Amino acid sequence: MGKVKAKAKASPQFRRLCNRFSAILGGTEHEITRGPVCFVSRNRKFNASILGRKTTSPLVRYQLFSFESLNSSGRALCLGETALFQNQVNRLLSNLRKNGIKVTAVHNHWLFDNPRLMYIHWESIDNPIAFARKVKRSIAFLG
Repeated sequence: MGKVKAKAKASPQFRRLCNRFSAILGGTEHEITRGPVCFVSRNRKFNASILGRKTTSPLVRYQLFSFESLNSSGRALCLGETALFQNQVNRLLSNLRKNGIKVTAVHNHWLFDNPRLMYIHWESIDNPIAFARKVKRSIAFLG
């Protein structure tokens, strides 16, 4: 049996900020976990296969975003990652860097995938809404 998560305690202001953050990023799901941490997810829509089998698994097609450790000036630790095609990596790297966001990892997760899928992780200390807008601009071409 799975565990039921207790709702994290967060102020109404934090909840509103998380809702807005999610809306900007087009999140299909979001939750507030202990910390509090605002965690947003969505799945990319693309055709891919692993080991010759079609996959629509969220483990393959995800985009994840979060913010936490919000300080009194409204800045937080903001994180993101996405799945993308190998031929999209350079453009996303450039877009994120132009928006002042640090790229921290570029790597694959799967072997024998088709087309070749890559995963990029990024981070910033920023206002969560400003971060969400920068990320939205950076990933817009991914569709």
